[in-house]
Amino acid sequence: MNIAGLLKTATIDFPRRLAAVIFTAGCNYDCGFCHNRDLLTTRKYVDNAEVMRFLEKRAGLLDGIVISGGEPTLQKDLVEFAGMLKALGYDVKLDTNGSNPQVVGKLLDGGLVDYVAMDYKAPLARYPEICGAGADGFLETLALLRDSNAEWELRTTMIPEIGGEELREMAEAVPALPLYALQLYRPVRIEKLRVYTPQDIVRMAEELKDIQPNTLARC
Repeated sequence: MNIAGLLKTATIDFPRRLAAVIFTAGCNYDCGFCHNRDLLTTRKYVDNAEVMRFLEKRAGLLDGIVISGGEPTLQKDLVEFAGMLKALGYDVKLDTNGSNPQVVGKLLDGGLVDYVAMDYKAPLARYPEICGAGADGFLETLALLRDSNAEWELRTTMIPEIGGEELREMAEAVPALPLYALQLYRPVRIEKLRVYTPQDIVRMAEELKDIQPNTLARC
């Protein structure tokens, strides 16, 4: 595992669990709005043995581990690593862009993840523009999540490029979701368009509930 960072305690990253967050290096997308862009190219890794020693000591004190990134499913030993976390008694949450359904499927089939948060970045046709790559894998991963026993959600970071009409298009393009989270965008670039406020996102979440009743604003 190419681990680029470790947040030792997090209270909001894993619903209903006190967790640690592991950040993996590398991503197959190049989103200009990403707040972890340094993880795309970093070669500064945390020693895996050091991470495991910490997690072994905190077993029974922490409830879960979030594997985030970057894009964790690019890690060749992700399935093995998740198995090690489960063996320590942790619940495991995966943050993913959904581009690698084969890896997500292995994790789900093995009972190695308890919660999956998948990014829904833009209307699928606009992925090349917004993410630098197509939305290949997204719908297949979504189908896997719908058929799984894991908890899951889709989440959209409300960048200025996504307007109300496009957001409704996105909501209509997927089946009813157990949870659809609209997230606040914190600028990491010079913005040419208006940035949404928390109040904007709360309003947009409410307006979306006629399509996706389980929409919330995560601000």
